[in-house]
Amino acid sequence: MTTILGISAFYHDSAAALVRDGEILAAAQEERFTRIKHDFNFPQHAVDYCLAEAGITSERLDAVCFYDKPLLKFERLLESYLAYAPLGLKSFMMAIPLWVRQKLFLPREIDKGLHNQYHGPIYFTQHHQSHAASAFFPSPFEQAAIVTLDGVGEWATTTWGVGHGNRVELKKEIRFPHSIGLLYSAFTYYTGFKVNSGEYKVMGLAPYGEPRYADLILNELMDLKEDGSFWLNQKYFNYCAGLTMTNGRFAKLFGGPPRPPESRVTQREMDLAASVQKVTEEVMMRIIRHVHKETKLDNLCLAGGVALNCVGNGKILRDGPFKNIWIQPAAGDAGGALGAALFTWHQIMDKPRTPQPLDSQAGSYLGPAYSEQQVRAYLDSVGAKYTVYGDLDEMFAKVADLMDQGKVVGFLHGRMEFGPRALGGRSIIGDPRNPKMQAQMNLKVKFRESFRPFAPSCLREKVADYFEMDSESPYMLLVAPVREDRRKEMTDQQKKLFGIEKLNVIRSDIPAVTHVDYSARVQTVNREVAPGYWKVIKAFEERTGCGVIVNTSFNIRGEPIVCTPEDAYKCFMYTDIEALVLQNCLCLKEDQPPMSGAEEYRKQFKLD
Repeated sequence: MTTILGISAFYHDSAAALVRDGEILAAAQEERFTRIKHDFNFPQHAVDYCLAEAGITSERLDAVCFYDKPLLKFERLLESYLAYAPLGLKSFMMAIPLWVRQKLFLPREIDKGLHNQYHGPIYFTQHHQSHAASAFFPSPFEQAAIVTLDGVGEWATTTWGVGHGNRVELKKEIRFPHSIGLLYSAFTYYTGFKVNSGEYKVMGLAPYGEPRYADLILNELMDLKEDGSFWLNQKYFNYCAGLTMTNGRFAKLFGGPPRPPESRVTQREMDLAASVQKVTEEVMMRIIRHVHKETKLDNLCLAGGVALNCVGNGKILRDGPFKNIWIQPAAGDAGGALGAALFTWHQIMDKPRTPQPLDSQAGSYLGPAYSEQQVRAYLDSVGAKYTVYGDLDEMFAKVADLMDQGKVVGFLHGRMEFGPRALGGRSIIGDPRNPKMQAQMNLKVKFRESFRPFAPSCLREKVADYFEMDSESPYMLLVAPVREDRRKEMTDQQKKLFGIEKLNVIRSDIPAVTHVDYSARVQTVNREVAPGYWKVIKAFEERTGCGVIVNTSFNIRGEPIVCTPEDAYKCFMYTDIEALVLQNCLCLKEDQPPMSGAEEYRKQFKLD
């Protein structure tokens, strides 16, 4: 047996993944263990988890692979600072100490992280090679076109290539500072959200606005070619050498300074979000059409942070030239750890690959699970009241009943998901028919902006009954329209509403998961891949006739998705979640003793 550890670290979303003879055994992000959002430190806890899941210690590893080439990245950093000198001195002085201390000495850091017990080879793949490998190797395709899009790796920001059998080959790239990911992040910063985590908010805000700035972006910020290649006008940006994404010229071009974080979102921000989303979709579509023309293949694989733009992905599926697409669920830097491990097995070691009918990612349920004994030990330690179910079907029927009553349920069951989406392992779930559910979950549970949409989890076999799609979407990475026959016709008065006023209009018979443009970010749930979560939805369907439930990540705004029973119970007690499933144990809020710190926690979100 050959066991390979992949690592991503020191930039964004550190993670570790373990592959044995080509099978993905475990993968997890460091943030889930440390509770530090987007933790970029060496993924010590994730590494230790992966080794424990495989039942080995580090000396039994056969290979370790890091997800990019730090010396190439350092070269880009130095060349960029020299090109803009003397501008960027402050940014340079902040970046260099970390490089000198850690990033230029990665073998030392890896040795330390493996407790100085590993003595085998350490491989370094290029950043977009890791993305490409993470996209193609777990996919169900024997051959496929590959497109990777993100902020920046070493030099590349966008690449395309081909995967065949056990090989991936990148053929073309767009290089820094020209980056569709950094363009989107610039608008994330300018609209007052946090770069590298607020991009989802921009995408969610876009349907409330009009793309009135799209032509300005294409005329002033970007030179976009027919094949999807582009050039960004750097006189409007500050990310090459500064500490912000945009500069004064950008602000003047768009009519004012960036929105201060946490201030009121105005129609201007909605229109800016709609504009950059439209431009991003156009860039993605042009690239995809060009790649199809060049490769003439039926299948497409996507990865990189921009591949998490599920609105753009849905457009590619519906309007693009490829028959099938597969998107890496951990498409960002975390997935690079998995890609590096798979690249090592297939491409460096030249081991064969056999595609699986759905994919080989096992639903991305690759994180830790907890036994009944572990759950009960924790609950007993805090004096929690709970019911243990010997029959899981009975518990799922109870959960369905609670959701039918309008209750919000925290759900920790089975292994934790790898990637940014909660897929039923660590989810908050509810009734999609309830028109108040979106606002209730956003404001009283997630403590976040009311406009943020929620996703539907749907029985795979029933997805075409609710949405205009009939394909696999297990990783919640595709947006599809709600079926016409499920939509509610708007009144003349409602049609006149503008911006955020659109939020409270009931648009379908599943209003809690129907966005203002009649779209939904769909997760299809397959009985074979996620049997427990499927049974919950099935129980809800049997009770209500509705084969869809609301699914959002089990966390509070600004915190990582929960990992352990302790994380889940605290989130349950600190918010207005009304019931909690921990494996086969069910807790009801009204039965629980007060928890120390809950009142102080809620006050920071002005809930009391």
